[in-house]
Amino acid sequence: MEKSLSKIKLFEEQQVRYVWDEKAEKWWWSIIDVIGILTEQSDYDKVRNYWKWLKNKLKEEGSQLVSNTNQLKLKAADGKKYLTDVADTEQILRLIQSVPSKKAEPFKMWLAKVGSERIDETVDPEQSIDRAIQNYRRLGYSEN
Repeated sequence: MEKSLSKIKLFEEQQVRYVWDEKAEKWWWSIIDVIGILTEQSDYDKVRNYWKWLKNKLKEEGSQLVSNTNQLKLKAADGKKYLTDVADTEQILRLIQSVPSKKAEPFKMWLAKVGSERIDETVDPEQSIDRAIQNYRRLGYSEN
């Protein structure tokens, strides 16, 4: 799997780590980050435990979602890279259906917007540069 560097996108000011797979032309999203948003939980251990519980529940139900997830090294809060459960966009949308949350619909809309932006950027690469400049300004980086 050819991947670009892992990156971070923001959903309502919360980080979501992801990797773009150039060869397969798909996103790989951090499942832990998505579950943290959906459950509105910032405690990593609680989110990880919820994901363990949900994996078992989905396996018992015969869901293929868990067996189709992957692990990639993504940068953690401590700056180190660790193997992290990831899922592609289709799998994330299926995961969202399994987590009762008022954030589900806004998150699906956000994913659709991110996908649309990526398509636009492949058609017109200048948009990617413009978006990067906007993000740097929003995050408080200098104009240089």
